[in-house]
Amino acid sequence: MVKFPNPPPASRLAELSPRIKPLWAGAELWRIYFRSGRYPGTWNGFRIFGPSDARFDHHLPPAHDQSRGILYGATEITTCVAEVFQNKRILDRHQGDPWLAGLRLEREVPLHDLTGTWPTAAGASMAINTGTRPRAQKWSRAIYESYMSVQAIWYCSSMHANQPAILLYERAHDALPAEPFFHRALADPLLFIPLKNAAAGLGYDFA
Repeated sequence: MVKFPNPPPASRLAELSPRIKPLWAGAELWRIYFRSGRYPGTWNGFRIFGPSDARFDHHLPPAHDQSRGILYGATEITTCVAEVFQNKRILDRHQGDPWLAGLRLEREVPLHDLTGTWPTAAGASMAINTGTRPRAQKWSRAIYESYMSVQAIWYCSSMHANQPAILLYERAHDALPAEPFFHRALADPLLFIPLKNAAAGLGYDFA
């Protein structure tokens, strides 16, 4: 049996209850975003263009601007580094003008938990966190369409020892604060040592 097949139709998936994990009001979420380059953004910007090559984009293909938006983050800064710079495994503090933002959620956000047994019960496996990204995107679309109450997904970072990674659907937009509690460019001298240490721990080169 294929461990990571395409998802069932949304109507059938809806017969299986989601595994809700509340992300409490006040919970800290970290993210790295780029102010220039392929997908320039802001600290609180949900990317409405997609699907891209990101794992759980729930946008409808073909890629275009649409009402569906997504924001990726994590509970630890090192997880953000591992995920954002995984393709070249080089932490470049300058290209694309990357910034680090720390947010505290204004309200509770209901997460759908992919770190437990739900993927297996749904007909997939933990390969949903590591397998082909276009197929993971299909699962994200199915989850989004099957569970109207789900506003985010909690999943395992395959690049940082299965540490928690989080994506927010546009449904969670009003959970973001008016301002981040931390907001600095990765090129800021204050971040030099922490980022260098994060890169070293991951085995990434440090630019």
